[in-house]
Amino acid sequence: MSEAAAKVYLVDDDRSVRTAIGRLIASAGYDYECYASAEEFLRHFDPAVPGCLVLDLALPGMDGFAIQDRISSIAGDRPIIFLTGRGDIPASVKAMKAGAVDFLTKPVDADIFLTAIESAVARDSNLRSASSVRISVERSIASLTPRERQILDQIVDGRLNKQIAHDLGIAEKTVKVHRSRVMKKVGVRTVADLVRRIVETRS
Repeated sequence: MSEAAAKVYLVDDDRSVRTAIGRLIASAGYDYECYASAEEFLRHFDPAVPGCLVLDLALPGMDGFAIQDRISSIAGDRPIIFLTGRGDIPASVKAMKAGAVDFLTKPVDADIFLTAIESAVARDSNLRSASSVRISVERSIASLTPRERQILDQIVDGRLNKQIAHDLGIAEKTVKVHRSRVMKKVGVRTVADLVRRIVETRS
């Protein structure tokens, strides 16, 4: 099953390939757009739209690797599946090291291709979800008062309430009040969840 809002961008200079692969993508229920060149694709690509890219490696002008570099600079970790007319181990290694989801040869097996699409769309969804959580936490941290930020930093460092109170020269009861406010703003119920979320955001 496809993600409802996901779109697959297909870039290949061979019209017959675009037609055949496009039909295959549509058969799995995905929305898709086809382009004959990197330049045409980049004029229409919207980083805000979820989904993945299917790129021919040997495109005229800007090739698949060049598109991968460009997309990385404007859309981060957008999942990419490469298609090539010949098996090329060095090229596949280069693509995978740069973050490609898969490197497939033409003619591509339908089941293998659709599995790769499903994996790429799921990966994009997970990345977007993680990014959304990170942005939310960063906004929550930005809303903390200076004292609450001090308390948060001490909690993340593993300090106990009594230790924090001593370090900051305040009552332990006051530390507990600030800690409760911090947890409410970040949207967590336990100190363990608070620490994990902050650590994930900073990593």
